[in-house]
Amino acid sequence: MHRHGYKGRKFGRERDQRRALLKGLATSLVEHGKIETTLPKAKELVRYIEKLITKAKKGDLHSRRQVIAKLSTQKAANKLVDEIAPQLTKRTSGHVRVERTRLRVGDGAQLATIAFVDELKATTDAVKTEEVKA
Repeated sequence: MHRHGYKGRKFGRERDQRRALLKGLATSLVEHGKIETTLPKAKELVRYIEKLITKAKKGDLHSRRQVIAKLSTQKAANKLVDEIAPQLTKRTSGHVRVERTRLRVGDGAQLATIAFVDELKATTDAVKTEEVKA
């Protein structure tokens, strides 16, 4: 059997479960800036998040609504469009990096971290909370 025309990995899950998995991973990446997962999931997440970042860079209403639909929370979508995407305007692609880390103890799966390539500056909310603490 040939491999032509088969896009994406299945992860042993049904379509809705795969979509929910990628949506959750993308939301976690936007919220935390860096996450650790298995290597195949990280590689598949790159395809998913790159398209979202490209839409978020546009910043218009239609692309904002598309980003909201592809992420789990509206808060994460707004953070991507308002805070993260403007900091990534220098690049046309390659916004995230996948690095192999270790083998998982339980099953020996190859783990990887996925993070944004550019150093993201602290958000305005984080700066305000630091000022209040000081």
